[in-house]
Amino acid sequence: MKRLTGFKSRFLAGIVILFAILSISNSCTKDTMSDVYGTVSGTKGSGGPGINEVWIQGMAFIPASISVTVGTTITWTNKDAVVHTVTSNNGLFESGAISSSGTFSYTFPTAGTYMYYCTIHPLMKAEVVATAPAY
Repeated sequence: MKRLTGFKSRFLAGIVILFAILSISNSCTKDTMSDVYGTVSGTKGSGGPGINEVWIQGMAFIPASISVTVGTTITWTNKDAVVHTVTSNNGLFESGAISSSGTFSYTFPTAGTYMYYCTIHPLMKAEVVATAPAY
């Protein structure tokens, strides 16, 4: 048998490398990456925030708008690896720095729309809409 030389050996090496790249890229699907980096509510994974709960995840508040009745306590949980805050636009509440896995809770005493944001990442914005209980 002849030995593979020159062009033939380079061609074979190229085929092996191409096969390896395709195998690796095929194993890194979106679902696999979401298992590594976390998921957004409504996608594969551990679901989403519970009732009266907001997650800080993926540099966003999830959900971005939540409706509750007056007297309800909302708990924010930081699911990101970086520090965030929960700060109302009108100064009514301020969480201070919330580390990864940390939480902050606030009870909404009156009806209204409460806009809030992260002071560290000001593009992160959301709202709580508190309504009077129906009798």
